[in-house]
Amino acid sequence: MAAARAAGLTWRDAVGFFAMVFGMFMAILDIQIVSSSLNEIRAGLSASPEEISWVQTSYLVAEVVMIPLSGILARLLSTRVLFTLSALAFAAASAACAMVTSLDAMIVARAIQGFVGGAMIPSVYAMSYMLYPPERRAQMSVLMGLIATLAPTIGPTLGGYVTDWLSWHWLFLINVVPGLCVAACVWLFADFDKPEPEVAKGFDLPGLLLMALFLASLDYVFEEGPRHDWLQDPTIRTLAVLGVISGCLFFWRMFSYRLPIVDLTAFGNRNFAMGTMMNAVAGVGLYGVVYILPLFLGRVRGLDSRQIGDIMFVTGVFQFVSAPFLGMLARRVDVRLMMAGGFALFALSMALLVPMTKDWGFWELFLPQAIRGVSLMAILIAANFLAFGTLAPQQLKNAAGLYNLLRNIGGALGLAMINTLLISRQTLHVSTLATDVGSTSPLAGPMLEGLSERLGDMLTGDPDLAALQLLNQMVQREALVLSFSDVLLLIAGIFAAAILLVPFISKPLPPPAVPAQAPADAH
Repeated sequence: MAAARAAGLTWRDAVGFFAMVFGMFMAILDIQIVSSSLNEIRAGLSASPEEISWVQTSYLVAEVVMIPLSGILARLLSTRVLFTLSALAFAAASAACAMVTSLDAMIVARAIQGFVGGAMIPSVYAMSYMLYPPERRAQMSVLMGLIATLAPTIGPTLGGYVTDWLSWHWLFLINVVPGLCVAACVWLFADFDKPEPEVAKGFDLPGLLLMALFLASLDYVFEEGPRHDWLQDPTIRTLAVLGVISGCLFFWRMFSYRLPIVDLTAFGNRNFAMGTMMNAVAGVGLYGVVYILPLFLGRVRGLDSRQIGDIMFVTGVFQFVSAPFLGMLARRVDVRLMMAGGFALFALSMALLVPMTKDWGFWELFLPQAIRGVSLMAILIAANFLAFGTLAPQQLKNAAGLYNLLRNIGGALGLAMINTLLISRQTLHVSTLATDVGSTSPLAGPMLEGLSERLGDMLTGDPDLAALQLLNQMVQREALVLSFSDVLLLIAGIFAAAILLVPFISKPLPPPAVPAQAPADAH
């Protein structure tokens, strides 16, 4: 069926597919669109700084649970029905997020939004390979890679502008009309496959419950562990144990039950397994750097959400500009070389950030961000092509869920690693710097005297006490900057090490050249 579709793709198919693409873009965008506006949302809901993080965490936990489930639901209902229902529910949940007046209600609405949004992401990956012939798949890899990288990158920028111009409520209201339009277009035009009601026979409900427990516990531990000293917190400890037990039972169930809720046999394909692993590594950089750079710009430079968004937008511009070139390159070279080059460039972009100082701004960050944008596109285009290029059509729906799940888990692991390292390294650097400027240091006396003299002309209070407080603030700030450099250096090392895995990937067959007589508007 997929081959027949690809041979004669109609304008109706194209409209339906690109409506799905836009729906996927909204679902990925909403992960990060709130990140630059959490202070405004916190004020509107009267929440504490610790509690407001659940506006993001609830979305991610629910999305992670739905992504692997989407494969069997797409077979049961058909892609058209599942995507239409998901888009309608996403629009409704977005409206609910805008209207809530309490944090508890926001968490519930965001969880629903993340859960139904998680169904839209894998469906597009599967359809891009089922609908389009091999000579078009490099183009589809470019499209999927562009959306997967561009949506999280521009999320903070778009969120900052929307909140600045209107209010934080519009972060969610802007989804309502597009969500309804996506649902209408998919329902009218995206009739790509038929439901398989026989899938409901023997539906693995225990497997579903075990998967939900395993993934939700895992994601919660990764998200909240760094804030609560990991296993020292009883809730984290309990969920970690629950996650390990439910995870073991889940994998046993998947390999022993005749109709598992998630088919893991796709990992028997070496290129899919390696492409998925590379995608998980990309998730560390994709979500981790979008988190750490705004943190640096906000906490050290004191920039507001709009200024941070302007700086972060550089990466998105270079992703967009490089995408067509990298798509052509993927058709002409061994994509394993493209993968290795992407990892090397990403490691270089992180290394260029390591000597950062408290004064770094737009121009100091410009080149590293530009290189990062190009490298992420190269990695994800190559990973998409490697992971899906050799799978059978009947494996695509399920495999797409696993592929996207691993990128999110990679991102969650990356964020946990970043937060943990920031806390530990800042403590170490504060201790080291405090020793350097402490009472026994020959530098401390002259430094404090100079500060005290300058402050004495400006303050009416005790200038010595003010000088000591200012020196402490300087120590804390420099320790934080050094901690950011340590984290960026570690990320550079992870991406450099990933290059060593590339030789284990089987050489993929190059896609056939686009026929000369193919009409430009064939799809």
